[in-house]
Amino acid sequence: MTETVNSSASGNGTAGKTKKDNPVVVRSGLTMTRLFTTEGVHPYDQVKWELRDVIQQNWKTGETVFEQRGVEFPDFWSVNASTIVTTKYFRGAVGTEQRETGLRQLIDRVVLTYTKAGRDHGYFATEADAEIFEHE
Repeated sequence: MTETVNSSASGNGTAGKTKKDNPVVVRSGLTMTRLFTTEGVHPYDQVKWELRDVIQQNWKTGETVFEQRGVEFPDFWSVNASTIVTTKYFRGAVGTEQRETGLRQLIDRVVLTYTKAGRDHGYFATEADAEIFEHE
């Protein structure tokens, strides 16, 4: 939760006082505004997704150094971008059920972790602000 104590302009750190000589404490959370998403529509539904095979080869020998087939990315992502994300940022051992298989899983892992922490610690002014943060 964000806590702000009003202080004097001189910056001496003393709390602002009310008429009854009590400190003035203002509590609020983050408010969010939508920029790239539409209310009531999940951001994933606004993107066309496709399955790709990510195969990375040694440029000198042609030897395959990494392979993961059937990974899901937005259709407008470059092959290079999907290769970098798949090889560097997907979690789990390749070939196991724990391995991430698409960008949605990676985004959910990161975004939902931060959104949950924000909710748990009262960072958002409202639940709607938390949802906007999650979707943006």
